[in-house]
Amino acid sequence: MSTTEQSPVVWSPSREILDESRMGRFRRWLEGQGYGPFADYHALHQWSIDDLETFWQKLWDYCGLVCETPADRVLGSRDMPGAEWFPGMRLNFAANLLRLADGDHADREAVVACCETRPVLRRTYRQLRADVGALEGFLRHQGVQQGDRVAGIVTNGYEAIVGMLATTSMGAIWSSASPDFGVGAINDRFGQIEPAAVIAVNGYGYGGKVFPRQQAFRELIDQLPSLKCVVSIPQLPDEDPISGDKVTTWDDAIAAGSGQAPSFTPLPPDHPVYILYSSGTTGQPKCIVHGSAGILAKHASELMLHGDVEPDDRFLYFTTCGWMMWNWQVSALMTGAAVVTVDGSPGYPDLNMLWETVARERVTHFGTSARFIAGCRKAELKPARDLDQSHLRVVFSTGSPLLPEDYDWVYGDGAPQVLLGSIAGGTDICASFVGATPLLPVRRGEIQCRLLGVDAVAYGDDGKPVSKGRGELVCRQPLPSMPVRFWNDPDGERYRKAYFDTFPGVWAHGDFIEFTEHGGAIIYGRSDATLNPGGVRIGTAEIYRQVETIAEVADSLVVGRQVDGDVEVVLLVVPAAGHELTDALQQQLRRRIREGASPRHVPKHMIAVPDIPYTRSGKKVELAVARLLNGSAKADNRDALANPEALDSIAERLAGAGLI
Repeated sequence: MSTTEQSPVVWSPSREILDESRMGRFRRWLEGQGYGPFADYHALHQWSIDDLETFWQKLWDYCGLVCETPADRVLGSRDMPGAEWFPGMRLNFAANLLRLADGDHADREAVVACCETRPVLRRTYRQLRADVGALEGFLRHQGVQQGDRVAGIVTNGYEAIVGMLATTSMGAIWSSASPDFGVGAINDRFGQIEPAAVIAVNGYGYGGKVFPRQQAFRELIDQLPSLKCVVSIPQLPDEDPISGDKVTTWDDAIAAGSGQAPSFTPLPPDHPVYILYSSGTTGQPKCIVHGSAGILAKHASELMLHGDVEPDDRFLYFTTCGWMMWNWQVSALMTGAAVVTVDGSPGYPDLNMLWETVARERVTHFGTSARFIAGCRKAELKPARDLDQSHLRVVFSTGSPLLPEDYDWVYGDGAPQVLLGSIAGGTDICASFVGATPLLPVRRGEIQCRLLGVDAVAYGDDGKPVSKGRGELVCRQPLPSMPVRFWNDPDGERYRKAYFDTFPGVWAHGDFIEFTEHGGAIIYGRSDATLNPGGVRIGTAEIYRQVETIAEVADSLVVGRQVDGDVEVVLLVVPAAGHELTDALQQQLRRRIREGASPRHVPKHMIAVPDIPYTRSGKKVELAVARLLNGSAKADNRDALANPEALDSIAERLAGAGLI
């Protein structure tokens, strides 16, 4: 069966969307300047990589991004690593995110912050800008300077946004972690970057419970001798703030700087704006440094053009501040849209909570994880029937491959009228390689397209593009949001090894991907977790696509066990409530995998486990289990896991089955 036959169209853009979406207008604007004509999106994409510098300059101009001093050219050096973007430019990241905070737009809502422990907070662009100036003034008075690091242990709410904008306005560097991280996991991150300031909540709420964290964060502060000040956010209003000589409450900090305007200090284009982190599940996290102009341009492309976010829109991405989707979400401020944040459990008081928030807040763009959508499908939710979705235009999904059956649920009971934008990239680029466009149809089980300016292909082991089938996701030309460096990597060796060792001069991302004949993409999992039974390379997502649509299965994880030079496929299964991994269920799973994938995909071993380990950003932890299964003596970083106890129970079950 051909890819086209396997992937029916489940949504098509109307003529109005083709013409009046921001990308449609961008295409006409380019054609009016003598570029093109572009017959379709694929022609536009081909031009964007054939004339890379012109594309990014036109993107900058069309999106209205601002700088104090224009660039001498778009690309100085095209080397990878080492590409030099926008040499000669001077700009400020926060100034671009707040560029619509003056004039007629100033009194529109900028942030709507919803959480389990406090009332909904609403702030306009005028109020947001004032608070950013006040916090910047306070931090400067405490001795925080350009180039210093400001670390946030924060929930996805208003204060996190103010903290980031105040930090980047002065030219300091923002880095954040979620407050549910263990002290060890936070110190593994912030201990490397030596922050001058910490902005921290005094606790958080999740699932109807409160979790005070003052004592834990007090211990962390004592381990950071570089600190000049600490700002305590009253996330739990009934709890005391964090204690200590260097601590100021949020309200006092804002009052101390009241009346001061943001400085919007102009800086070079590669001046660091963010430090993000690898997951840290198999060792100390890598500190990934992102530059301001590159992140700004890439996010403008993804949000304004691919996401079709307009000034009148309302944007909600359910995330934590330990996931790159938080940084991506906050960039929506540059569009003038209202950013709706949600902190707490996506399942409290039930799975309808996020859909109800979308309806109540008239959200136009809703982002979540593939895991959440799968949970809605399994719970048989029907938000399309039960809730007002008249404003909703786009649903984004990321974190893991979205199953074909989850497309069915979205276009049946979920949100039938929306563009379902499955997007894929990573913390490494704080952006995406493949994703959505309003100019193409959505096909069941497929990501729509390569993004503009992204020269992505699938490479075989020989370092050449595969004409058909799957391979390693690579990017053959520079992207502006590729990291400027790793922290504490003076010669760049760790950076080169992370992305450029496999294919010199070409970014190897670490995903196993197939590009379809009509330009779509299917991701089969991480290439470092790819299985090779009998020498046949298969992706773990191919097995998840079969297993996790069976009602008797709540969750699963696939790993490879090295045996005598070959690989045995091991499937860990969390049975759904009221079910067990019986012989009959095992036979059903094997039959489903054989028929839906191939005989090579059928597991040699199936083991029932109570839980699957996940990172704190909601990704399955295959590598840590594979290390356990294959006798690695190296201890994994348990603090980086959301549920480290899952590894203990898996170890017991594997030992009981004689596999370790």
